[in-house]
Amino acid sequence: MSATTLLVEELDDRVVVTLRRPQARNAINAAMVGELHDVCTALEQRPRLLLLTGDGGTFAAGADIGELRERGRDQALQGINSRLFDRIARLPLPTVAAVDGYALGGGAELAYACDIRLASPAAVFGNPEPGLGILAAAGACWRLRDLVGASVAKQVLLAGRRLDADDAHRLGLVAEVVPADDLVKRAHALLDRMARSGELALRLTKLVADAPGGHPVTDDLAQAILFDSAEKRSRMDAFLAGGRS
Repeated sequence: MSATTLLVEELDDRVVVTLRRPQARNAINAAMVGELHDVCTALEQRPRLLLLTGDGGTFAAGADIGELRERGRDQALQGINSRLFDRIARLPLPTVAAVDGYALGGGAELAYACDIRLASPAAVFGNPEPGLGILAAAGACWRLRDLVGASVAKQVLLAGRRLDADDAHRLGLVAEVVPADDLVKRAHALLDRMARSGELALRLTKLVADAPGGHPVTDDLAQAILFDSAEKRSRMDAFLAGGRS
């Protein structure tokens, strides 16, 4: 998979994507949006785990302001970033963001769209969009509320509060704070743990967990599919055999 704003490494069970626009602190521009859509297409066609990180000690310091300056109403209604981040959130298998340094504006919203976030001690999350005369319209206004609660979300979105790594960990936005040199390694260890689970079980668990409202029937239908799967029987047979030895 060729890209100019990303480094993409395709492995058997995962894809590792590194945002790489060093001259712009990995700001998300139109080219990066297009290349991330290409990653999504590949993961929808052949589901694998996804690891997202940034190059050079920054995750993504926002969207490209030069491009945003030239966008008007029609571009806003296209949801250029929000459609991408929603697509990432709906990928079949789990996604992990390894955040070192700034994750601001669109960069924060990209991290919010992932299932799990790990952070270095230097990580900073924030949504300064109102200071530029716009709002955080690519998911932060509702994803951040779901992740950290309405009060903290409004502090970030309305009052410009930035969450450092300790705040983000305490509030549950990130799962763990890891030294920068170990961040990607720890993210791979997390993906390794996920990869040991049944792929169909992971996919259906993510679908049920993300389903709005939740309903017992949804759980029952997903479980019915899994109960009839060959993988369920082979995994339980292996568990029972191990328990008898």
